[in-house]
Amino acid sequence: MKNFRNNKNKLPVISTASLPDIVFMLLFFFMTVTTIKDNTLLVDNNLPNATEVKKLEKKDRIIEIFVGKPAPELAAVLGSEPKIQLDNKLASVNEVSAYILSELAKKPEAIRNYVTVSLKVDKEVKVGIVSDIKEELRKVNVLKVNYTTYEGDTSINVQ
Repeated sequence: MKNFRNNKNKLPVISTASLPDIVFMLLFFFMTVTTIKDNTLLVDNNLPNATEVKKLEKKDRIIEIFVGKPAPELAAVLGSEPKIQLDNKLASVNEVSAYILSELAKKPEAIRNYVTVSLKVDKEVKVGIVSDIKEELRKVNVLKVNYTTYEGDTSINVQ
């Protein structure tokens, strides 16, 4: 009788034969869904803080422009004047409109009117270069401009 009572309290054995299949399925899922960061920053990009912040939802409708002083390894060659980074190269203000047009041509025609230019400007940069970039954007009729910031206390921005 004693043997029958011990068998009732034991849990059935769970088969782990399908566990490797599940692990590989998850691995392939994350490999296909994950995107790799495609821009290497050539300029310093310490963004200012702001209190009223809204996240841009649709990443396929954003064209990014980085503005800042050259990174420390490039500063010896290029100096300390603020530079504009378009994709993975440094450019002048005159090249912005051609870059925007080429990026718009890559987008599907249905969303070209909804594209936003995201300016990621270092907080040490003077407003003159930003004004020049906005003037170039007006020339190609791209009027939706976003200034990327961090959410936080704005008193940190004033020095």
